[in-house]
Amino acid sequence: MTALHGQIIKTVREISRDKLVLGTWGNVSAREGKGFWITPSGMPYDQMTESDLVYINPADGKFTGRWKPSSEWRLHAEIYRRRPDCGAIVHTHSIYATAFAVARTAVLPVTEDIAQVTGGRVEVADYALSGTQELAVNAAKALGDRNAVLLAGHGLVGTAADLQEALKVCQIVEKTAQVMLLARLLGEIHVLEEEDVRRLRHFYLTGYGPGRGEDNNENIN
Repeated sequence: MTALHGQIIKTVREISRDKLVLGTWGNVSAREGKGFWITPSGMPYDQMTESDLVYINPADGKFTGRWKPSSEWRLHAEIYRRRPDCGAIVHTHSIYATAFAVARTAVLPVTEDIAQVTGGRVEVADYALSGTQELAVNAAKALGDRNAVLLAGHGLVGTAADLQEALKVCQIVEKTAQVMLLARLLGEIHVLEEEDVRRLRHFYLTGYGPGRGEDNNENIN
């Protein structure tokens, strides 16, 4: 077993602990080599171990492991195929994000943090049955070059270069969905301007984080 396997198990425990999933729904994967590791189908997260993970070769769909892979492996494979920058995927069924998916309503960049981590609005993919190639294609198309997509009548998918960031994407989208619902009770929702979203995303990718002290005065641009 490798450090990557441990990170996957840590991530599934976190999405279960934070109630981003219930039961055995949802799934997590991470790219390695020409394929990716993914959680098995229908296994309780508190029982899952590193040896339960399944390796998928997206070129032919063949898998290696003791168990069947998650039924959503095609979704992961299609995103990895289209997005070489993507190294990890977290799929959740969190309450507020799923409410938007059921309403077929995008989660908008109304706060700076979602603009930073997703790159803009979180679109809703056209509906298709779970586990199908049609769902995989619809999701990857709606995802585009951003880091999150809603699956109509289903849930949320977060992507990133690594597992920690993909989990953060799901957490921020869930928080923003809740904020949007609460803000609508208070009045009009104000969406950030596209140029501000672009600048916020650029800063997050190039200037956010501890860095070196002399860089701390750098402006967002």
